Amino acid sequence: MPEVTDPLLDLVRRHREPVVAQTIRSTVAAVIAYVVALVLSSQPAPLTAPLTALIVVQVTLFATLTTSMRRVNAVVAGVIIAIGFSSMVGLSWWSLGLTILASLVIGRFVRAGEFVPEVAISAMLVLGVARVTETAWDRVLETLIGAVVGLLFNVLFVPPVWVQPASEAIEGLAGRMRGLLMSLSEEVHGHISVAEAAERLHEARRLDHDIVQVDAALRRAEESLRLNPRVKEGMLSRVVLRTGLDTLEIAAVVLRTLTRTLTDLAKARTEESLFAPEIAAGLSELFVHMARSIESFAVLITSQVSASAEEAEEQLVRELAASLDSREVVAHLLLDGVREHPRQWQLHGALLAEIDRILDELEVEKRSTRLVEELDRQSREQRERYPLVDKLRGRLRLGRE
Repeated sequence: MPEVTDPLLDLVRRHREPVVAQTIRSTVAAVIAYVVALVLSSQPAPLTAPLTALIVVQVTLFATLTTSMRRVNAVVAGVIIAIGFSSMVGLSWWSLGLTILASLVIGRFVRAGEFVPEVAISAMLVLGVARVTETAWDRVLETLIGAVVGLLFNVLFVPPVWVQPASEAIEGLAGRMRGLLMSLSEEVHGHISVAEAAERLHEARRLDHDIVQVDAALRRAEESLRLNPRVKEGMLSRVVLRTGLDTLEIAAVVLRTLTRTLTDLAKARTEESLFAPEIAAGLSELFVHMARSIESFAVLITSQVSASAEEAEEQLVRELAASLDSREVVAHLLLDGVREHPRQWQLHGALLAEIDRILDELEVEKRSTRLVEELDRQSREQRERYPLVDKLRGRLRLGRE
């Protein structure tokens, strides 16, 4: 049955998307910058101001700040270069070439980033007018207006925190992994064709593409937490989601290897059942518990409410314990089967090793240890990168005590 969509719900859902929010915010900031530039600039059409605001206003406050700094650096450097060349040699084909070369080189030194071509563009635009000095400083003024308006716009109207879309993306990835394991739990019974086993392998390979998309959503969420006054424990949220995604990524890789093993077994057993009935029943139960474990793990790392997180952790512990019990049963059954019929015993061992690796990655204590280590590492890097800020925080703590 096709999914019925509500237009109102669809509109609300789209409003929460970063692309929609970015479009609306950039448009409003550009219009404001143009109005301000009309008052302050002597140019009849100060379009540099809305252009700068359009570029500067980013999805996150941190990106807005860094973008505005690079944009201003690029324009000021280009203007200074143009003024220097116009006063010494004027405009000709060879001076234009030297201007472009100098602009591109100097743009690297002033850390203009992706705006290095803007240095040369600013220099050429200023160099090609009759009133060089007046036009040059008007361009600087318009750029500053656009940068300031864009920055103030994101300070006064703080961009959303994009943790929820990243959490939904992580849960979606875990849901697809859960679905794959549930399919495997059904297909280990009886005979399975090579084509069916290969389809599960292809499904596992497609998880790589899903991980790339989830990683992009998570990077946007991590950036939205930086310098955001709405967030009190930004580092903790970033680390929880990042380490959680790392765990799911490892599990997805191992899951792909597991489906490869099952495909190899299907190729070797084209005329018979993939496993004996009792082994198939044990594996089916094990895959179901593993599927639920992955689902519980995703809920655990994306839960913002402590009560939900505790419930998810309890569920994860129960499912992992049930998985380990089922794993022991399957291991003994496989061992007995290998003793009677030693064919493809290497694949049986590989299958158990892959199951063990997934369960080990989802283990609660291992997750806690990894989380603490990552928090310590990032805190240490932050102290080393910003020693003055760390000293100031230390003095503030001593003053409070």
